[in-house]
Amino acid sequence: MPQPNDLSRSLTALDQDSTLIVIIEMSQASWLVGAIVPGIERHPLKKLAPDAEELLQVLQRWGREAAKAGRTVKRIAVAFEAGRDGFWLARWLRAHGVEPHVIHASSVAVSREHRRAKTDRLDVELLKRAFLGWLRGEGDHCKMAAIPTLELEDARRPSRERETLVGERTRIINRMKSTLARLGIRNFRPNLRNAPERLAALRTPEGVALPTNTRAELQRDMARLRLVKEQIREIEQTRLRRFAQPPADAPHAMLVLLARVIGVGIETADMLVNEVFVRNLRDRRAVARYAGLTGAPDESGARRREKGLARAGSARVPHGSSPWAEGPRGMLQLAWRLLMFQKDSALAQWFQARTADRRSGTRKTMIVALARKLLIALWRLATTGEVPQGVALRAAV
Repeated sequence: MPQPNDLSRSLTALDQDSTLIVIIEMSQASWLVGAIVPGIERHPLKKLAPDAEELLQVLQRWGREAAKAGRTVKRIAVAFEAGRDGFWLARWLRAHGVEPHVIHASSVAVSREHRRAKTDRLDVELLKRAFLGWLRGEGDHCKMAAIPTLELEDARRPSRERETLVGERTRIINRMKSTLARLGIRNFRPNLRNAPERLAALRTPEGVALPTNTRAELQRDMARLRLVKEQIREIEQTRLRRFAQPPADAPHAMLVLLARVIGVGIETADMLVNEVFVRNLRDRRAVARYAGLTGAPDESGARRREKGLARAGSARVPHGSSPWAEGPRGMLQLAWRLLMFQKDSALAQWFQARTADRRSGTRKTMIVALARKLLIALWRLATTGEVPQGVALRAAV
């Protein structure tokens, strides 16, 4: 069975005499564009304003220069690093007949000198060498990020917005508790429904009312907290209404199927689908690596040791039940929930058989292995419909 292309190398043969190779070093103020133009010995470098139309004009001008040198440009390959600008430029270039590529910034090897020189010009040359090797089909030069559609990017916004709002809610509550602790008040809970009424009746241990400025500050925090809660509730209600509708696309169908697994809530299912399963990951190893659940061996000479989890995957996989449980920690929480709600599943029995000695060290090691197995099992369920052995599902709505 052929595996999906993991974008670690180009599968299209490179004809350098007919290919215009372009690198863009992007910043908020300007773009530095470098190129390898067929038939021209010099490598042009052009500084532009962040304007896609102006960039396209430069590409067309370089194509005309190649034609004057006796070369016909049949392919324009443009690459830039993934960053703040996202993927809009890649989609825009593709719509105008240009072949765009987005480079994983962490996949490009750089000098390990303590104080290496770093300028936009040097970065363009570094990316140019890496991109040229990638276009030749050679591995280990750099890796590309898959360019999502606008619809896929938009589908991730509600969960990411909710993540930001939940974090803001926690920050407001902690700030209010810290303000009151400075006055000796420790039994006030700002997240309760009647918290505004209780705030007016608060007294310090000396029996005096809250100072005027402190009370005004807390009231403003209460207003912000109320607004954040309303926005979180609005996002969750919108997601529930969409969840209740018949599946209209593949991600929605994956979400409905995953939410049927007892122990997996809609928030976790939504995060897994939109952040992991809609990506065209190559195999189970790629799934585990994307979640940061692979090891980090440290082997040199006679030394053989394991440094623990690589934590090199996406920080958004997934939240689990806590707003701060990002990356591998979120999957560990999901694995513990599996042991609670799916005790008869093959995965839970596998864990129990290997932790029969009840040693904390064994359980700590094996819960990571269970989290990796669980993520792969859910990936197979979402993509192929294969139900993990012994996993109980809710009735279909």
